[in-house]
Amino acid sequence: MTFEWQSPLGLMEPRGYVCGYCNHLVGPDRGWWTKTHNQARIYICSFCSKPTYFDFDGKQYPGPAYGTDVASVPGDVGALYAEARFCVTVNSFTSAVLTCRKLLMHIAVEKGARPGKKFIEYVEYLAEKRYVPPDGKGWVDHIRTKSNEANHEINIMSVEDAKDLITFSEMLLKFVYEFPAKVKPPASA
Repeated sequence: MTFEWQSPLGLMEPRGYVCGYCNHLVGPDRGWWTKTHNQARIYICSFCSKPTYFDFDGKQYPGPAYGTDVASVPGDVGALYAEARFCVTVNSFTSAVLTCRKLLMHIAVEKGARPGKKFIEYVEYLAEKRYVPPDGKGWVDHIRTKSNEANHEINIMSVEDAKDLITFSEMLLKFVYEFPAKVKPPASA
C-alpha cells in the first residue's frame, strides 16, 4: 500500500500523547498526514522535536515506555531496566520478559553473587540476602516461571506478561537501590 503524504510540515488537529522518545505528555499540532479518508499522521513532539507515527487505527509508534525511571541504579542494571521498558514501546513483549530475567541476574551479581551461576541460583541468592522484600518471593518466582517459559518453550509473551514483570522489576529496583540511596548514613563522630 502506498501513501500520499501532505507536504510540507503543516498545522493539523492537536493530539495529546506521551512521547515514546522523551516520555513527556505533549499536545503538538504540527506534522504530516496522509491524503486518504482514514488518515495516518506523523506528529512532531513539542518537547524533543522527534516524530511519532499514528497509523490508521490510531496506534502509536513508538509508544511510551512502560514503568517509571528509578533513581540510583548502577550502569548495566539501569541499562537493562531501560531496555525492558523500551521493548514495550515496539511491542516486543517476549524480549521484555527475557530482559527482566537477565535484569535479575545482573542485580544478583552487582550485589555480590558470583558470575556464571544458573538462573535459579541468582533468584535464591537475592532471596537469601534479603534483597527481595517480604512476601516478594512469589513475584521473583513469577519472573522465573514466565522467563523460563519465554526462554525454554515455544511461547510468545503478552503485553500483560511484560507489564507484570516490568512492574515487579521496578519495585525491586526501588527496594534495592533507590530507597536505600535516599537515606544518608549517619555522620561519624
